[in-house]
Amino acid sequence: MELDPIVLARIQFAINISFHIIFPSINIALAWILLFFKLRFEKTNDQSWLDAYNFWVKIFALSFAIGVVTGVTMSFQFGTNWPGFMEHVGNIAGPLLGYEVLTAFFLEATFLGVMLFGQKRVSPFIHNLATFLVAVGTTFSAFWIIALNSWMQTPAGYEMIDGVAHVTSWWDAIFNPSFLTRLAHMLLASGLTAAFLIAGISAYKIVKGDPSKSSRRSLNAGVIIAAILIPIQIFVGDQSGLLVLKHQPDKLAAIEAVWETESPMAFNVIAFPNEETRSNDFALQIPHLGSIILTHSLDGKVLGLNEFKEHPPVAIVFWSFRIMVGVGLLMLLTSWIGAVQLMRRKKIGPKMLKVFIGMTFSGWVAVLFGWYTTEIGRQPWIVYNLIKTADAAAPHGPTVMISSLLIYCLIYIFVLVSYLAVLFYLTNKTVKNNIAAETQGA
Repeated sequence: MELDPIVLARIQFAINISFHIIFPSINIALAWILLFFKLRFEKTNDQSWLDAYNFWVKIFALSFAIGVVTGVTMSFQFGTNWPGFMEHVGNIAGPLLGYEVLTAFFLEATFLGVMLFGQKRVSPFIHNLATFLVAVGTTFSAFWIIALNSWMQTPAGYEMIDGVAHVTSWWDAIFNPSFLTRLAHMLLASGLTAAFLIAGISAYKIVKGDPSKSSRRSLNAGVIIAAILIPIQIFVGDQSGLLVLKHQPDKLAAIEAVWETESPMAFNVIAFPNEETRSNDFALQIPHLGSIILTHSLDGKVLGLNEFKEHPPVAIVFWSFRIMVGVGLLMLLTSWIGAVQLMRRKKIGPKMLKVFIGMTFSGWVAVLFGWYTTEIGRQPWIVYNLIKTADAAAPHGPTVMISSLLIYCLIYIFVLVSYLAVLFYLTNKTVKNNIAAETQGA
């Protein structure tokens, strides 16, 4: 059986963006948390805050370097695998990607050196300013990338002339109907990813016997940030769902595995969609709850998949969404239990430390499956209701796509394993140094 080159190209891009996004999802928020650590040190003169900064800035630098490299590789794929994308919408996608480089990458690259190496070479004000500008740069980067991706989901501010999109209003193109909500959703997702990474690694250090105050301070900061952000994220996610209902009803139908239009609509807790029979082989349902969640009314109407001539792959979108939501609920439960322990006992208990270690990379899982829901849910369109994915693909044969796909997979597996190895090497080294310092001090 000959594999479809378009499917292989999609898998290759999915692997590339999956690997790339986990690093910006850390750094967008981690830059701001580093600034917080530094400012707390300046205010209190407590060395533990500076120790926390010095440890996590190494993780930031490591993540930044890999994120930049994988981002460049991903950009190349627009030309190698998806030339039709730029051919049809390059007048919009090109400038937005260019703005990201000009306003974000250059800002980060310019001040990152001062942030990483200038702590003892420049004044505290200049170093804090450099950290702030790097944080602004990471946020600008998210702004432009989400602007482009949101335009692909809900295109606006353009006109088609001879099959090519031309901008009629940059304001409408950038601030398209889904942009602000999706930007907020991504920034909050980054905050949660960084918060649980900090909490998990800090808990790991404490369990390993790290006696330093910096680990406890980092753990507490991660827990509090997560406890604050997760309910906000749930609200923003609900608003995002309302936008999907309005602008991408076929995606919403796939997310909920709804085949027939329902009013009121039951909520499928779990389901096993069957695209051949265009029905669910099994579904565990809660009556009316789908209408309440999706339309905020008891008898709200939701269009079924059978209303659409074409629709996204149902099973993967359905389960990706539920994995994202499930991990989000675990984040809520974990962070709130941790926050309650902090309020009552002033520290996280031994059992919860192990829970936070287990949740270290939960943000990655939620981000990835949320991204799969968004991107696969847009299919068969690369720009929703405008250009089909198949029409943008390069005419490569399956042999070329399989070989390049295998190379990508091998390289990315190696880089990810190396990243995790360095992360825990730095962590264990810090623990040993802190134990040694405590022993000498005693």
